Amino acid sequence: MPAPADFTWPNGAKLALSIVVNVEEGAEQNIRDGDKGPEPVDELSVHVSKPIRMHGNESNYQYGIKAGAPRIMRLLKAYGVEATFTAAALALERAPSLATEIVAQGHEVCCHGHRWSHQFWMKEERERTFIRDGWQSIEKMTGIRPIGWLSRYLHTDITRRLLAEEGYTYHMDDYSDDFPFWDHVPMVDGSTKPMVIMPYALDSNDMKFWLSPSLTARDWLQYATDSFDWLYQEAQTDGARMMSLGLHLRIIGRPGRIGAFQGFLDHVKRHPDVWVTSRANIAHAFSAAIPTR
Repeated sequence: MPAPADFTWPNGAKLALSIVVNVEEGAEQNIRDGDKGPEPVDELSVHVSKPIRMHGNESNYQYGIKAGAPRIMRLLKAYGVEATFTAAALALERAPSLATEIVAQGHEVCCHGHRWSHQFWMKEERERTFIRDGWQSIEKMTGIRPIGWLSRYLHTDITRRLLAEEGYTYHMDDYSDDFPFWDHVPMVDGSTKPMVIMPYALDSNDMKFWLSPSLTARDWLQYATDSFDWLYQEAQTDGARMMSLGLHLRIIGRPGRIGAFQGFLDHVKRHPDVWVTSRANIAHAFSAAIPTR
């Protein structure tokens, strides 16, 4: 549903911007962790079916922790941006200094699974454990229990019920709108439980660099700023909007791409009436202003 005509975000802002930084490095597929095979070499689209360790690709992921993360963290701090880090819990366990820095800068951590792995194949108790292990690990690493969830692309028909049972209050696995909305999640006792759905965006995600090798940093920056400009204008005339921009440590954190993220932040900075904040804050503001029916 569209935002009510009189709805505004805090401080009268019409557009809320959510910067989402995915932390998956160290939690990807690896026979070291009991998986049947390794993660594909994404930059090269190379798939290996044999159960071997791909040390080179592991180092490609670790680039995100060692070199990409510091670049992103510096920019977020320099621009005073409060972001949401969608973290696979094992990735934070293996990068405790990054977990500490995320908390120190005041960012939100949203759960992206215990591992960066698919859950669509899981039976109920396995998925419940996967979801519970995720929030418990992140709470242990950060001291704060996550309230949001993002799957690795696919989830099951009962994922939202399990999330509600485990105390999550918002869910990101939706691409249907540019504004939050309520879902009424069916529970086992026949009742329903409200959950805020925080739509995400795939079209502006930096994963496009892997999916479209000809895409340049300038192309991505143009697309991101075009998306921002259109939503900003719509928000002034047609009602409040939310924009999501998805990033990855090992992708946008590369030296040939990080400047595009800085360029986007420069563009946003020229619009002081935009609320740049975490998804948790956006979900709270939405639910406070638009109670569930």
